[in-house]
Amino acid sequence: MGGQFTGIGDRTVKILIDMNLPPKLADLLIQRKIDAVHWCKIGAPDAKDTEIMEYANKNNYIIMTCDLDFNILLSITRRVKPSIVQLRTQRFEIEKDGEWLASVILRNAAELAKGAILSVDTKKSKLRLLPL
Repeated sequence: MGGQFTGIGDRTVKILIDMNLPPKLADLLIQRKIDAVHWCKIGAPDAKDTEIMEYANKNNYIIMTCDLDFNILLSITRRVKPSIVQLRTQRFEIEKDGEWLASVILRNAAELAKGAILSVDTKKSKLRLLPL
């Protein structure tokens, strides 16, 4: 797993990367001082989204994904955690866009700690506080 890094103030930003994203993304985030782990390092590749969500909630992770399943689960349950970072692009290039992604996560760390969905593409981001 990644090391413990501080985001803003004394808040630790911890990202749990969903199976639909490459494991290499964890390395990029760790290099940019964000604690990150890919789900394949800690759970079954065929785990249900509810299992991943419960793990993230218990262990204070923010889920990073590119599908909408977690957003739907949060909407149905009206929960405020775990927060979600939703990548909204098919053209995300880790080396090219990673710095932007890390900066957006760190800039929104306080809101993500409270409960939010952060939608990110290669040029802009949008934050929605939870519950939906």
